[in-house]
Amino acid sequence: MAQAGRRIAVIGAGAAGLCAAKHLLARGIEVTVFEAGSTVGGLWVYENDNGLSPAYRSLHVNSEASVTAYKDFPFPEGSPIYPNHMQMAAYLDAYAERFDLKRHIRFRTPVTHVERAGKGTWLVSSQGGDAERFDAVVVATGHQGTPSHPAFAEKFAGEYLHAHSYRVPEPFRDKHVLVVGVGNSACDIAADICTVAGSTTIAARSPVLIMPRVLFGKPTSRFLAKVEKRWMPWPLRRWIRETITWAVHGRMEQWGFVTPKTRTHPASHPSLMAHFVWRRITARPGIAEVRGDEVHFVDGSSRRFDAMIAATGYDVELPFLGAALSPVDGRWLNLYLRVVHPGAPGLYFLGFFNVGGGGNIRMMDDQAEWVAAIEAGEVAAPEDAEMKDGIARERAAIVRNYPDSPRYGLELDPREYREALALELRRARQRRRTS
Repeated sequence: MAQAGRRIAVIGAGAAGLCAAKHLLARGIEVTVFEAGSTVGGLWVYENDNGLSPAYRSLHVNSEASVTAYKDFPFPEGSPIYPNHMQMAAYLDAYAERFDLKRHIRFRTPVTHVERAGKGTWLVSSQGGDAERFDAVVVATGHQGTPSHPAFAEKFAGEYLHAHSYRVPEPFRDKHVLVVGVGNSACDIAADICTVAGSTTIAARSPVLIMPRVLFGKPTSRFLAKVEKRWMPWPLRRWIRETITWAVHGRMEQWGFVTPKTRTHPASHPSLMAHFVWRRITARPGIAEVRGDEVHFVDGSSRRFDAMIAATGYDVELPFLGAALSPVDGRWLNLYLRVVHPGAPGLYFLGFFNVGGGGNIRMMDDQAEWVAAIEAGEVAAPEDAEMKDGIARERAAIVRNYPDSPRYGLELDPREYREALALELRRARQRRRTS
């Protein structure tokens, strides 16, 4: 068990911060959670007063509830397959109540600075408060709070906003709207506004496979889990996914997209392709140039738009960490298994990843369990050299398997990642037994 009197600060009361607190408290460790807003739930809280939530009114989780939930806290019986943001926020609030976490949370207390104060000691400063000493710090602030704007944004003379600021379709009634990007948020927003807008166009710079959300009345992810095997090379798995998509939606090229030939972050939506059939949405390739309200595409075509919504991702910013402590290295994070900071023992990060197969919360739960095991003295993190080698291998694998795009710096395969975490725990316990 943990040493008596050990104190750990957790920054953020979203999905990652809550399970971090739960696992640490279960091991007898004192926890203080700093939350900038007035409620738990993080990005799933619509119009969260912490100013960081990108939730729009129509938002639903992309992975089904059964694989999204914490391991020991399923969604209530009768929940939909894909809960909406209100149900997600209620679920996270219920989790905080079930494990008595709220009394450990300081709401409306944003952290302003974190620094080392000697070996095994950290100083955490918050807005309006004095610096406090902790034995470790868990950063669980999320990575979808700082929008990444395209270079041409300032050149557009029409109405411009990032997807982070989008909430409802009504302001775009009868307008000609360009949605930049083809990730899940772009698909959601385009499908949301196309029934009220004068026209809706998606600008897809990168190849994409927009898979059906449901197949044979069940989530497509279930079918893939049964059909795809670990021994299958990626080209075979890609062929399976292309065949499913072709059978339901046809070829991507007939709708103006390009079918990817490398491993990419998949997209899916329950109604997007139906809107293409009705010509409510059309697609264009990447943007070459913007002149006022006229957008020129790389295929030589151009069109005028009243509004542009950029679903172009986010930058990871951790303003409370100095350069020496921040793991951010361009689009990469120098973290072993995305959690442990080599050279800064006692500083951990949870939830800093993108996944194509869902299960974000389940993966955060695994991360939090590992952190709690380390802090309770049950296991030890590897030596710095081993962790740095692991970081380099992960980065090389992303470069080898995914397109050269900033969005893939945080990419993870859920199944492979959870297996890697489980392997690390087994190795750590073995190291402890033989030490």
